[in-house]
Amino acid sequence: MDKNRILLDHGSGGKIAHSLLKEMILPLFNNDMLSRLDDGAIINIGTGTRIAFSTDSYVVDPIFFPGGNIGELAINGTVNDIAMCGGDPKYISAALILEEGFSTDDLKIILNSMAEAAKKAGVFVVTGDTKVVPKGKADKIFINTSGLGVIPKGVNLSGSNAKAGDKVIISGTIADHGITILSSRENLKFDSDIKSDTAPLNQMVKRILNQSLIDKRVIEQSPTDKCPTDSSNSASNFNYRVHVLRDPTRGGVGTTLNEIASQSNVRINIWEDALPIKDSVRGMCELLGFDPLYLANEGKLLAVVSPESTNRVLEAIRQDEYGKDAAIIGEVVGIENSDKPLERSGVFLKTSIGGFRIVDMLTGEQLPRIC
Repeated sequence: MDKNRILLDHGSGGKIAHSLLKEMILPLFNNDMLSRLDDGAIINIGTGTRIAFSTDSYVVDPIFFPGGNIGELAINGTVNDIAMCGGDPKYISAALILEEGFSTDDLKIILNSMAEAAKKAGVFVVTGDTKVVPKGKADKIFINTSGLGVIPKGVNLSGSNAKAGDKVIISGTIADHGITILSSRENLKFDSDIKSDTAPLNQMVKRILNQSLIDKRVIEQSPTDKCPTDSSNSASNFNYRVHVLRDPTRGGVGTTLNEIASQSNVRINIWEDALPIKDSVRGMCELLGFDPLYLANEGKLLAVVSPESTNRVLEAIRQDEYGKDAAIIGEVVGIENSDKPLERSGVFLKTSIGGFRIVDMLTGEQLPRIC
């Protein structure tokens, strides 16, 4: 590997992408907000008000695919990143980089999709920018979106909050988006209804947080139930039952869980038989040699939840239109002896035959330009 050149691998969200972040970016820009390495920054603007701020760029190829297009994906992606921080998304910026000669008809379709996605998510596009580069200097259209959302009082979500005993929930079937982009890009024709899962998850997150509020009221009436509290805001902290929310986009479920395990210094066990995967997606992954654990999702979330609230949070997710296939897929385990391979931090898959295998962070670029 040429260490003096940027590779496609650096955009994978996996090991090489994390090395770029930790070796070149964090040393220059490191601060308490950035070092959390969550889906967005949590900023305290005084008077007890906190906002979630996130930005992302979209270079997906092809720009139109079953289930969506680059415009819809850009809005939903930023809405979801804000929601994973516990924020209620409110305002979005949109910047377009267009290649000379790009079809205005295609641009209209993309812009209309962005408008419809923003309306569905309940956010406003309030500022933006447009640049045009000479033909051959880009690939049709790239989009950057940033967003702001208000975090309700007491909500405290972070990849560093996972605790031993927590359960891991996935909100639906995995690998749908990744396999859709692959099949569209390569013009693979299969007799199936596979399509991208791109969707806004902010309403689902509201359901999850509302369930946490109910849990808090129940717990307050039960003095024997001793739960951890956020010492910085213990009087109003109702979200300590939901510790982590993340959307497993680039690098998929496997890489995202590794990020959580690393941030929290815990071991996460997941169960192969519990993973919700559509038969058609599973079949295509087996045929093409892809592991669905590492394929991107654009309309799913992972929730790490205390065991007392797991079933109620699962039911809250299933009540959402995008959560009907939600399932409990694993649990967080404490590290008892770091000298033993199976008692260290990381992610482990319990296979259908009862053994365990390591689920490492994605190495290399499995599928470039996935989002």
